[in-house]
Amino acid sequence: MVMLLLCPTVVLADAIGAVNRARTAYCGLSRTSHPTLTESRKLNDVAQLLARGRSLDGAERRAGYRAARSLWIRIDGATDDAAVVQMVRRRFCGQLADPRLRHIGAYRRGKNELWIVVAQPFITPPEQDAAAVRRRVLRLTNQARSHGRTCGWRRFPPAPPLSLASALTRAAQAHSQDMALHDFFSHTGSDGSSPGERVTRAGYRWSAVGENIASGVSTPREVVADWLASPHHCANIMTAGFRQMGVAFAVNRESRKVIYWTEDFGTPR
Repeated sequence: MVMLLLCPTVVLADAIGAVNRARTAYCGLSRTSHPTLTESRKLNDVAQLLARGRSLDGAERRAGYRAARSLWIRIDGATDDAAVVQMVRRRFCGQLADPRLRHIGAYRRGKNELWIVVAQPFITPPEQDAAAVRRRVLRLTNQARSHGRTCGWRRFPPAPPLSLASALTRAAQAHSQDMALHDFFSHTGSDGSSPGERVTRAGYRWSAVGENIASGVSTPREVVADWLASPHHCANIMTAGFRQMGVAFAVNRESRKVIYWTEDFGTPR
């Protein structure tokens, strides 16, 4: 998102403070619902890279900042803080009203250009919350199964609820870790394994097996919604013959997608 304004050249002292003052004083955003934007050194770097011609995505990757959502503002003709407050008040309250925005960075090039970046950081579930995350994905999966649903071109009736199986969770964890460690996204493991082979390796004796994978989404609700939007993954969720499931995520902040999910389904033999 690009926004361009022209204004007189004056010395700039604290553009970030000016943006925060405008949000609370003029945009009607209370600090309870819209906490003060916190300066991020990485977003300062992003702003500088934008000034050098990088795209927003490219600048974030180069600076090592992972955003769930972000936007940037360019002001031509560097302004003083009072002018920044007034411009935000007149033009940018709508863009800055998203309560999920938490971080801000800024860069001034010479006396003529001010670049401001605001973002919602991409936050992954803590590993110590894995059990709670599994239960949440199970609950959302069973909620989806409780209603008839069309997956692509196929219509599925309601299906009975699934239960968690520890062996399926082990298989899901192994594949999520494999994808995160080796930075790939596929149902075929880095060793050439198939979902059925991984489930068998985890000690699960099965008569039917299926697998869902996802990457780059940070919450149980988002990952289940993504699977339901994919005909193949949706069909796995709605297959009445499956009786058990396991689910796991793995995080590697050096990888392209940061977080990788696997949901394995099975019918025991």
